[in-house]
Amino acid sequence: MKDTLTFDQLPDAVSKIQDKLDNIEQLLLRQQEQPPGQEELMPITQAAQFLDLAVPTLYSKVCRKEIPVNKRGKRLYFYRSELTEWIKSGRKRTADEIRAEAVRQLAVTGKKSKVF
Repeated sequence: MKDTLTFDQLPDAVSKIQDKLDNIEQLLLRQQEQPPGQEELMPITQAAQFLDLAVPTLYSKVCRKEIPVNKRGKRLYFYRSELTEWIKSGRKRTADEIRAEAVRQLAVTGKKSKVF
């Protein structure tokens, strides 16, 4: 539990509270500058840098329809959130996760399972 403030400590405490409120206000103002529906749209060079891939590699993934892309004219654009989801979708499960899933599936079907 915090110590009780004395009358002499009040000005200092109010000053600290004011500083914290100013910081919160600045954070909220920065957050309002970018509306929630507005996602960051990136050209191919920026997307390649974000993914740590070469631009030609990114072009080949677009050609093979392996990656989400938006095309306007001859230009390609990528949403940061879509690229993040694309990266997450490539996650490989661990052996423990695969075993647990197999046990769950066997329990649902009612078959006896062997211990792996």
